[in-house]
Amino acid sequence: MENEVKLTKLASCAGCGAKVGAGVLAQLLEGIRVHSDPNLLVGFDKSDDASVYKVSDDLALVQTVDFFPPIADDPYLFGQIAATNALSDVYAMGGEPKLALNLMCIPKNMPQEAVHQMLRGGYDKVYEAGCLITGGHSIFDEEPKYGLAVTGFVHPDRILTNSGAKPGDVLMLTKPLGIGVLTTAHKGELASPESMDLAYRLMTTLNKAARDVMVRFRVHACTDVTGFSLMGHLLEMVQGSGVQAVVDVEAVDIIPEALEFARIGVLPEGMYRNRTFAEPHVDAGVAPLCLQDVLYDPQTAGGLLIAADPADADELLAALAPCVPSAQRIGVLRAYPGGARILLR
Repeated sequence: MENEVKLTKLASCAGCGAKVGAGVLAQLLEGIRVHSDPNLLVGFDKSDDASVYKVSDDLALVQTVDFFPPIADDPYLFGQIAATNALSDVYAMGGEPKLALNLMCIPKNMPQEAVHQMLRGGYDKVYEAGCLITGGHSIFDEEPKYGLAVTGFVHPDRILTNSGAKPGDVLMLTKPLGIGVLTTAHKGELASPESMDLAYRLMTTLNKAARDVMVRFRVHACTDVTGFSLMGHLLEMVQGSGVQAVVDVEAVDIIPEALEFARIGVLPEGMYRNRTFAEPHVDAGVAPLCLQDVLYDPQTAGGLLIAADPADADELLAALAPCVPSAQRIGVLRAYPGGARILLR
């Protein structure tokens, strides 16, 4: 199939690198009236990963939607990645995905078998999550795009938002960084097969295991690291929670080849958008520029960023280690004293 159609050649952007920048998105949403409903526990005004609506004292619905252009040439693999990414927002809220709807845009001349394989990749990953695809919507477009609208369940008292972090919390991350840099290098036929194999494994690893472990401990906030980068998503967390983050840059797991490409300036366009949005709130200290660039790198189907109670941090990290691609303790949160929201140390 890969010899028949090169999906990434049909798209100008790849994966979550196609997302509208966080700063631009905020401007687009500015002034839109937000209607109130006592049962709407989390809405779009919160800059969170998904919306949450209370149905009863024991049940709330988590809803999200995510789709993007191809980040892999193989249609089946692309379908898996897109589904993994869409499901992740439900996991980040502490929920369990239950129902999904396909969202698909295809060129009129895209081979039928390629479309079939893309859908099959999505179906297989959704079923791995214990979720069901029950329909969807498709249109013709010049560029292929695929993703899901996902509905999940969570107990109303156990919702994890990106704005509940507290001073003293320990920051943890469950996947390494560098996906955006690697996929950009791959489009230029620069990335090694070994690094791309790793990237594809990471992008098709559900955050289900991380979520299942996380909810057993005292976690105050969570978000998944995707198109807005580690710095962008962390900034939303600390601003929403009214705290400051101190990040140990040497503790952040970065794919080695991605760091080398960043060193020579092979970077995705989304990195610059993320830097424009978040950098005014970051004190970079003496962190090398190439390392900073990867911290602003847009991730596709990235890991969970967790703010955990310090009393549970060691046990949580130990429990995550055998279940996730890379269990990292990357920093701490403290009371906000003014100035930069994120300190790189």
